Parts: sequence; structure tokens; C-alpha cells
Amino acid sequence: MKTVLVVGGSSGIGKAIVEDLIVSHKVINISRTKPEEHLNLTHYSCDVTKDELPVLDEIDGLVYCPGSINLKSFSRLKIEDFTEDFNINVLGAIKVIKAYEKLLLKNNGSVVLFSTVASFLGMPFHASIATSKSAIEGLTKSLAAEYATKIRFNAIAPTVTDTPLAARLLRNEKQKESLENRHPLKKYLKPEEVASLACYLLSDKTTSITGQIIPIDAGIVSVKI
Repeated sequence: MKTVLVVGGSSGIGKAIVEDLIVSHKVINISRTKPEEHLNLTHYSCDVTKDELPVLDEIDGLVYCPGSINLKSFSRLKIEDFTEDFNINVLGAIKVIKAYEKLLLKNNGSVVLFSTVASFLGMPFHASIATSKSAIEGLTKSLAAEYATKIRFNAIAPTVTDTPLAARLLRNEKQKESLENRHPLKKYLKPEEVASLACYLLSDKTTSITGQIIPIDAGIVSVKI
């Protein structure tokens, strides 16, 4: 039974990933909030941006889920906003990867990171999040090249997903309908859809996939109707 480390597995997409994996994997979760207990789950309470990371013995895969949705006009964004988003989205991921690099090397591991459709498609009020997530895309491709044949690195770029993080964007029926209509498939995402793609990228079915930024976007990036 393989072991997967999920950072941020207590809510949203991370929680859906844990629920998908836990049936057939040992799952280690690192987050500030403890998820529901399970025989195959080990939890460490930790803020990865501030705290020392736990010492682990074995991991075959890693998913870094923490993120932010800091939507403001550029004129309202402060340098501190960019710094905070970069710390959560990029430096946190780097810290975790560096901490468990040797374990991933030992097991020819797979790493899944998260970008956003706003890195593909210019959107107003997304300057801070698009900046940090674009850095994740560069990190993904660079590490995929550097660790080729040893560790696979891929990133998923979702559109709006029905999670607590996006609750402000989906706060009423009018907002939900507006977001649905912006997408060619007339929908936004459920966390389980994104989780399925993450678990697929972790699996032995994707041993020939690395360095990819994969949109799951209900058509918003590449389709116009």
C-alpha cells in the first residue's frame, strides 16, 4: 500500500483528495485542522508556512493543496498581499518539497501542485493570485526537468471550485448562475472532479506524464461559444 502526503487535506479539494485516496492508500495529512479519523490516515497539525514540518519515514506521493483567492483591483492590492499569497502558494510548496525530497527520490515519487486558470487567461482582480500561481507553473516545469526519471512533477489549474475558499464567489444563486454562464460547459467544478485528476496523476497510470500544467476548466480557457 503506497503512502501519499497531502498538505491541506482537511477541507475543499484537499479533503476530496484524502477521501479518494484513503480507500487504497496510507494517507498522511498536514493541516491546521484535523480531518475525520480513519484507519489509513495519519494527521499532523501544522501551519506549513510557519511551523517545523514533521519527520516522516516513507512517502510515494505528495499533493500540496493550500491556496488563496485574494481578488482585489491592482490599486487596492498591497505589497503585503502579494507576499502573503506567494508565501502560501509558492514558498510553502517549496518548503514541503525540500523537506521530503529524499523520500520522494527513494520511491520515484509523484508530486501534484495547484495553479489556476487565471494563469492561462487574463482576468481582472487576479493579479496577486495569478502571479503566485504562475510561479508554481514555472516551479513545476523546472523541477520536472531537474528530477526527470526520479520524481514526476505536475500541476492542475482548476477554474472556480465549490469549496470553502470560494464561498464568497458562490454566495448566492445569482453569483452561481453568473459563474456557470461564463463557462462553455455551463458549470463550475466540484472538488471531487479535481481530486480525481490529482489521484490519477499520483498513480502508476501516469508514469509518462511530467512537467504538465493541466487545466480542468469547464472549457473557459480554450472554448468560446
